[in-house]
Amino acid sequence: MKKNILLMIACLMMAGLFAVPSFAQQASNDKEAVRLAVLDYVEGVYNVQPERIERSVHPKLTKLGFYRPPADAAYRPASAMTFDQLVQLSKTWNKEGKLRKDAPKEITVYEVQDQTATAKLVAEWGTDYFHLAKFDGKWMIINVLWQSPPKKN
Repeated sequence: MKKNILLMIACLMMAGLFAVPSFAQQASNDKEAVRLAVLDYVEGVYNVQPERIERSVHPKLTKLGFYRPPADAAYRPASAMTFDQLVQLSKTWNKEGKLRKDAPKEITVYEVQDQTATAKLVAEWGTDYFHLAKFDGKWMIINVLWQSPPKKN
């Protein structure tokens, strides 16, 4: 009888451990999901895969930035970009395959809360800062603020 009770308690404890992810596991899963959303964004553009933009970027995207022509010291505000414009850009930006093979795609996830997250990407075109939000359980990029690379001394 004691063995049966102990066995039943052990089974219930094991079921409890595997049935619901712990807070730490969920936080880790969310951080990885945020990183993967940013990876979809950069690889969608790098690899001419607009479907990756469509799955990682919210249709109400706001993308603003500052462009600095290589010969200039001053930055210029770039035109705002919509979701549809980003999808179109991803279809053509590297269509000719001119991107160098070692192009950067350094992703840093700064913070992940229940519904919002922040991240950074260093890419060929410069630095992007992201706000992401969880919509229907899925992390999506909603805001991007970017700039061209700083001028090298």
